[in-house]
Amino acid sequence: MAKKSWIARQKKREQTVARYAERRERLRAEGDYEGLQRLPRNASPSRLRNRCQISGRARGYIRQYGVSRIVFRDLASAGRIPGIRKSSW
Repeated sequence: MAKKSWIARQKKREQTVARYAERRERLRAEGDYEGLQRLPRNASPSRLRNRCQISGRARGYIRQYGVSRIVFRDLASAGRIPGIRKSSW
C-alpha cells in the first residue's frame, strides 16, 4: 500500500490539472508561453502518475485494468477479472 500522503498528493494534482485544463489549452493555442509559465506546476498533465486504484502503487501499473501487477495477479487468481485465467501448458 502506498503512503496516504502520496495518494492524496496525486488526487490534488488531478484536481489542479482539471481546473486549469481549459486555460492551458487556450494559452497553448495562442502561443502565450509566458502565461503558461505563470500557471502552477501541478497544472501540467505530465506531472500526473498512473497509480493502482486499489493499492495506490505507482510501479508495475497495468493500464488496461487500472491496477498494479500484484493486485492484478490476486484478482485474476480469484477469478474477479472477466476473461482472464491462469495459463498452463
